[in-house]
Amino acid sequence: MNTNFSRLIGVLALAALVQSARAELKWEQTSVDLRPGFNDKQAVAHFKYENVGNTPVHFKSVHASCGCTTAQTQNEQVAPGQKGEITAIFNIGGRTGTQVKTVTVQTDDPERSTIVLTLKAVITPLLEFQPTLVYWQNGEEPKPKIIIAKANKDAAIKKLDVASSTPDFTAKVDAGSAPNEFRISVQPRDTSKAVYATLTIKPDSPANTGNTFAVAARVMPPAPTSGTAVTPSSKAAVSTIRHDLATPAPTAGSPRQ
Repeated sequence: MNTNFSRLIGVLALAALVQSARAELKWEQTSVDLRPGFNDKQAVAHFKYENVGNTPVHFKSVHASCGCTTAQTQNEQVAPGQKGEITAIFNIGGRTGTQVKTVTVQTDDPERSTIVLTLKAVITPLLEFQPTLVYWQNGEEPKPKIIIAKANKDAAIKKLDVASSTPDFTAKVDAGSAPNEFRISVQPRDTSKAVYATLTIKPDSPANTGNTFAVAARVMPPAPTSGTAVTPSSKAAVSTIRHDLATPAPTAGSPRQ
């Protein structure tokens, strides 16, 4: 009886010892929101951790979600009570808007072996345009139409130079109704024929960066008359026009990802 009781005590003590010997990483935060400046090249997030267990934690792998992001940890092994961090660096390039990148971390923590860290960067572009395309119907009165350009408040832009790719359109820039805003007045010389132009816009700041942006202007072709046969080529032309109207003109300052 005493022997069995002693064995039971030993088993319970061993179980308690095994249970108490654990590794556990506690993260200060697993998601970081960043707002990099317009001229920042990188957005850097720091994900801090601490081993609150009583055995070491080992990192097995740290992988970023895309090639534009790198991540590394300070230590391959985290001793009990030790603190550290994983640093994630997102290379902004020409990206704008909200960018979400993740880092997947795998450890030998039995309670949470895989964790996903999230870096969210909200990148305000140097210039935003509304709309990015102005157009006139064939034969419409050639009155000016307005494109609003909103500048990043930190860029200190005072002037915009606008050049048309063809002489069929003229453009004039005035101050907008709000701070850091410009009104680009675009006017066709003639609306009796179909024509398309790219308007290249260059801000005066930041200096010597070569930043240029593009919007578009178009005079539409005449609508087919009821007696005109619709050919495959005319269908393709109409489809292309509709696609162009539905798709904003890309800007050189905001390349596709």
